[in-house]
Amino acid sequence: MNLPVVQARLAEADVARIERAAAYVETHDTDQVLAELLPSLTSAERADVSRHLVFDHTAVLVFPDSLDGLREELRRLGLEPGPVTPSVVVRDRLTRRYGPALAGIPVGIVHVAVGGRSVEIFALPVSPDSALEAVAADEREAEHESHHAFAVTASGPVVPAGLRLLLQERGGAVPDGGGYNGHENVTVLYHRTTTHRRFELRLPGRHDPLPAPTTALLTVMTGAWATQAVATMAELNIADHLADHPGMSAERLATLTSTHPDALRRLLRYLTSLGLLTSADGTYHLTATGQPLRTGTEFSLHPLAQLYGGPFYDSFAGLTHSVRTGEEAFAHRHGQHHFPYFVQHPELGSLFHRAMAASAEMFTPVPTLIDFSAVREVVDVGGGNGALLGHVLRAHPHLEGVLFDRPDALEAARTQLTERCTFVTGDFTRSVPEGGDVYLLSRVLHDWDDERCRTILGRCAEAMRPGAQLLVVERLLPTPTAVAWDVHMLCNVGGRERDEAHYTRMLAEAGFEVRGCQELPLGASLIDAVRATPS
Repeated sequence: MNLPVVQARLAEADVARIERAAAYVETHDTDQVLAELLPSLTSAERADVSRHLVFDHTAVLVFPDSLDGLREELRRLGLEPGPVTPSVVVRDRLTRRYGPALAGIPVGIVHVAVGGRSVEIFALPVSPDSALEAVAADEREAEHESHHAFAVTASGPVVPAGLRLLLQERGGAVPDGGGYNGHENVTVLYHRTTTHRRFELRLPGRHDPLPAPTTALLTVMTGAWATQAVATMAELNIADHLADHPGMSAERLATLTSTHPDALRRLLRYLTSLGLLTSADGTYHLTATGQPLRTGTEFSLHPLAQLYGGPFYDSFAGLTHSVRTGEEAFAHRHGQHHFPYFVQHPELGSLFHRAMAASAEMFTPVPTLIDFSAVREVVDVGGGNGALLGHVLRAHPHLEGVLFDRPDALEAARTQLTERCTFVTGDFTRSVPEGGDVYLLSRVLHDWDDERCRTILGRCAEAMRPGAQLLVVERLLPTPTAVAWDVHMLCNVGGRERDEAHYTRMLAEAGFEVRGCQELPLGASLIDAVRATPS
């Protein structure tokens, strides 16, 4: 007796989604997919990444009424499906999202070849009038499980670990679960991008799992503890002590820092877990990550650690106020904007200026990125301690400099810039010194809203002759550093970080033409603009 062939049915919406995925796979290569998912990666970085992974497939979740006969339904659509295998990872993700009712329902995987790649079809059976119809509707709308996948071609753990770090630190990708699929003997590591797209790294064999969602969330929630631990390490000058005497015991370090030995040992253990120290045989050593907390070294982050663990840490307790109102939390908690507040508290003002100098590493390439050979005078508008202007003047002895800022800010610069520099006090919202060939605006615009930025740029334009150059240094969205600093600016000064297009529009409105944009250290960028001839 011949049994009838079961024919699974796919909704028209699912058929259309499969067809779109197939068209995407057929028209995109590895570099194109990386550029689309991770636009912050440079072309050179994408080329290097492409040496170790390859675009493998695009995945989509569909909802046939049965897994039986699914291959026949796909063939009817003109596709060539492989075998249907169980999906452990996707079933677990769906169970976490929608509850244990899905735990016993099988989720199938079937690959459909498209050129040299494939479409990976996840199939959750949903019978008509089932309670799971709501799940199907939500998944079709949200596309939680749709993603692009890359197969990692390098063997061993080192290259995959480096890839994951690069994609997270430079690409802005955030881990989004994953696990080991024993049916295919692969470890899948999901990531989510800054544009809310998902992709998957497929590593052959079993690899260390990513943290469970609850564990990952707890790690994020305790970030404030890390901030204070680093600030305490700076306040106690632990980096200096360990640099002078590598391999010091907790007891000896407690004597030097006048701290409780057991309490200090517990702090050192935590700093070790954060990667700032290493420990062996009861002694402690600085790591490369801990080295910048030394004092008296170029670009020491020691004052920045104290600032982040002090007044700026306190203001973040008012972040909810900022999010509700759009107003800066610092002024809400301290009664005034942080610039005048620091003027009234000289010890904090001094700390702020030293902290700003700690980030001066971002300025080091500027003198070589710009041609200063025909330039006579450089005007640094709102230049604070003069770190950027100092780099330019030291690199080009023929230049004269003008540092323009508030009186309290200039005091911090007078000991740093002693030659070929004129100090001018003033308010850049009212006027800017005239006559310069190149003007600098470094980390100024992100302190202000768009209206105030247009005012500042307008004052610069009024002071500059046509053809004069304006160099703007800022962190640009959507890099992870800028995304974090954007919230910091909201909370502490009422300003914001912006993307390149946003700055380009404001510069154009003020009468400037942008000629280029180049990356700088510490997540910063250099926007090169020129004063256009007024029409």
